[in-house]
Amino acid sequence: MKSIVEQLDPIFKPKSIAVIGASNHRTKWGFRMINRPLRTGYRGAVYPVNRQGEQINHLPSYKSILDIPEAVDLAVITLPAPQIPGVMKECVDKGVKGVVLITAGFAEVGREGKILEDKVVSIARKGGIRFVGPNCMGIWSRAGMLSLSFDKAPLAGPIAFVSQSGTFGVSLSEIAGTKGYGLSKFISIGNQGDLDAADYLEYLASDEETKVLVFYIEGFKDGKRFMNLAREVVKQKPIVIYKAGRTSAGSKATQSHTASLAGSDEIFDAVCRQAGLIRVHETLHAFDVAEVLASQPLPPGRRVAILGSGGQGVVTADACASLGLEVPDLDGDTVRSLMAGLPPHAPRPNNPVDFAGSARTGLEEAAVVEKLLKCDYIDGVISNVPINPAAWSDMFGFSGLPKPLLDLTKIAVEGADYFCSLPAKYGKPVITTRFRRVDHDMVIDILKGAGIPVCDTPEEAARAMHALVQYANIRKKAQSRKAITEGRG
Repeated sequence: MKSIVEQLDPIFKPKSIAVIGASNHRTKWGFRMINRPLRTGYRGAVYPVNRQGEQINHLPSYKSILDIPEAVDLAVITLPAPQIPGVMKECVDKGVKGVVLITAGFAEVGREGKILEDKVVSIARKGGIRFVGPNCMGIWSRAGMLSLSFDKAPLAGPIAFVSQSGTFGVSLSEIAGTKGYGLSKFISIGNQGDLDAADYLEYLASDEETKVLVFYIEGFKDGKRFMNLAREVVKQKPIVIYKAGRTSAGSKATQSHTASLAGSDEIFDAVCRQAGLIRVHETLHAFDVAEVLASQPLPPGRRVAILGSGGQGVVTADACASLGLEVPDLDGDTVRSLMAGLPPHAPRPNNPVDFAGSARTGLEEAAVVEKLLKCDYIDGVISNVPINPAAWSDMFGFSGLPKPLLDLTKIAVEGADYFCSLPAKYGKPVITTRFRRVDHDMVIDILKGAGIPVCDTPEEAARAMHALVQYANIRKKAQSRKAITEGRG
């Protein structure tokens, strides 16, 4: 039997695709499935299949997939549901290796639709075809440079996003992109007629481009297999999950959306803890958490130091404490060392550390962060984004200094580079919060380029640090279980 990688690589790394139901009508899926790959950099062959045999998007089309003279790795099907069994049989006869079945009208609409879906699954499995969907919005694969879900290719990155909702999943992906979060894969799994969440989990576990997995789930086809696989995957890659259907109203809605049974939320929560999944309860939090898990070292404990002006530091401390993170007092030697670099009017630095709104540079802030990271009782730091004097000169009084803008820019870059070197140097995470927004702040670009998270709120920063602590504990428990098992062996 082929491995899951051998089964799914033709879907995510196809050398050629056929779009069955291709159309020149811009409002139809048959047009989008041709247009999106052509616009977003797909390098393989694209074969439109249209019963009328008309030219589609300047490409010659074929009346049947069987008429295509070359081999086809992946078929993308957009035809109405009643036609799918016959078309799937043609794909089998053609030797197609994978299918993305966009079409709706299957198990999600009731008993008759379920019978039709089962028939399609039977044909595909007998013919050796694995397929995504039905009732889905396609995929994005960075490895295959293939976009069926987006008119503009997403920002490439280390996060694989598996979503049981198509429209919602696409929207979340686009919002995540505006925040700078990049994707290795997006998979709209729909009804999970053939491939289910556990299959995608197994495949992504060995995907070199994926460092963190994010799942939006309404219900599982094989929850036991998924959780058993997850216990092994989290030893190497974190899994973040958002599950819909937590209430009775939401659970009822999932039935008509993707034919899913949501199940008890309390049981699900307990199972997630046992399997080592990081569960979030607001959709965008999943990406905030995934980004920091992909980029920062894991903290040795839960003790956090905070650098932030005024109320920002206070709110961050509250947010950390509410999540079970510790904000320890600083020792006397560290306090005295920090005071030497703070303005006279600044409060005594006792975590949080506060510059009290004074003029400073990113170099000075990075020096404070380094002193905090040196403390053996500090496991990670949350700081404001280092000041860029070139961008903030008027607000912080730099405009009166006898330094040209070029020098201020140089200082900003040096401060940002120094700041970015600290997590790797000390093996501890550093997370930042925007102090205020300015247009085109190069410091933020430098931080993001180096994998330093830039959060919009103190609460977001605290959640990110908490996720790192959670995953560090998950890894420790997994290693302990492994050691016990090997000891018994």
